[in-house]
Amino acid sequence: MVEKTKNYSDAVSKAESTKKKLDKKYFSKGLNIGIQSGIYYGLYTALVTTATVYGIWKFWYSGEAGLSDITLAFILGTLATGINDLTSAIWALANSIIKGKFGDFIKTLKTKPGMIMVFAAIVGGPIAGVTYILAVQMGGPVVIPIAGLNVAIGAILGRIILKQELSARTILGIVICLASSLLIGATSLTGEVKDGMVLGIILAIVAAFGWGLEGVIAGFGTSMIDSEIGIAIRQTTSSLANLLIVLPVFGIIEGSGIHLISGLFINAITDPTILILFASGFFTFISFAFWYKGNSMCGAALGMACNGTYTFWGPFFCWIILGIILKNPGYEIAPIAWFGSLLMALGIFIMSVNPLDYFKRGNK
Repeated sequence: MVEKTKNYSDAVSKAESTKKKLDKKYFSKGLNIGIQSGIYYGLYTALVTTATVYGIWKFWYSGEAGLSDITLAFILGTLATGINDLTSAIWALANSIIKGKFGDFIKTLKTKPGMIMVFAAIVGGPIAGVTYILAVQMGGPVVIPIAGLNVAIGAILGRIILKQELSARTILGIVICLASSLLIGATSLTGEVKDGMVLGIILAIVAAFGWGLEGVIAGFGTSMIDSEIGIAIRQTTSSLANLLIVLPVFGIIEGSGIHLISGLFINAITDPTILILFASGFFTFISFAFWYKGNSMCGAALGMACNGTYTFWGPFFCWIILGIILKNPGYEIAPIAWFGSLLMALGIFIMSVNPLDYFKRGNK
């Protein structure tokens, strides 16, 4: 009897040890995926920005095309966002077809969780996505970390809407994020300062609010549906809303109506830069896919912190691709702005997860 008890105890101990090793490996893999989501989002940002400074986009923005101020300030940025989301939706839908999930995609659209994701997509796409692209175009890559405030804003909205607790650590992270955004906005760039810097900063804050709200809404929606289906719904809804609603409204406000929008769209998708936008759409899709997957593997808090590192990778890849490789002026970022970017990433990390808990987990 004693021997059986001992054998049982040894078996339980061995099982627990094996489970801990598997959990640690699973957690580490999720952490890696979460970090990659931030890197891919930074690449998406740099590629969209690159596409809009070459080809037909360069001609449009040069003023030689005779486009109106409204078109230059709002319509072109929205068009770039819509096309990027469209290419991303194509990647997402192709993924669902390959994996045999397209039928689930159609069925989910008719459900309450599906409609929740549609609403989240409208908030995060036409509102946050458009203002983000416009912010980067007007203010340059230095405004990217400001959009990273979405995690801080999401925490506040989560408290208001979902009654989630705001700990002292979370509040500290929010304060650090706000301080770093002020630091970045005040220092701007060392070299060429873009004329639309102030408006770019304001639009980046709007984008942060939209994504923060989207995170709260989508977090509830994706708890009930397949995350890959949720991504497909998000990107499809966002692209259709931008291309079929937001852009036509801008066209009417501008005075040229649908004719202007359709002409710009056809020229954009037939220009060689569409290949860059297909690449940016791929990284947009992968970033969202890895974000959701990372959240499920290492926890939503740490997943958000890892994805939030795009506040560093965005300016970094803009600097590498546009500044160093393509030798465009105006993408040099002041050392203090780099420090602000890293400080904001630190604030996001502190707010999303207790660093002491992470180190304790690593020591087990």
